[in-house]
Amino acid sequence: MRATVKLGDAKDFFQRGQDIARLADAGAKIPNEKIISFEDRADLISLISKSRIDLVAAAKAKPGSIQELAVRLKRDRSAVSKDVVQLAKFGLLVVEDKPLPGHGRMKEVRASADQLLLAVY
Repeated sequence: MRATVKLGDAKDFFQRGQDIARLADAGAKIPNEKIISFEDRADLISLISKSRIDLVAAAKAKPGSIQELAVRLKRDRSAVSKDVVQLAKFGLLVVEDKPLPGHGRMKEVRASADQLLLAVY
């Protein structure tokens, strides 16, 4: 799956819906993609930063706990946790509660897509 983060408006949203409906009506394959669209450039920029892109890449390369990701990225755990919350809210990361062998539980963080495309124009 590919995730695309881009600028767009309501017209773009409805056009994508119509395009998907046409594909479905024709019995054609519907693309396996997630599109996260922002109308305001400032909102998009507030979500995307170098540290957050690095976090998505690290979670894609090897899913792990927030603590494990913080250690790998050499970042503060609480900062990584805040970034995970924001990226999961927009669907770029998935957080899954998993049992630990023998005792306890952990939240595993992984990327929601194989590819991330940032389209700012």
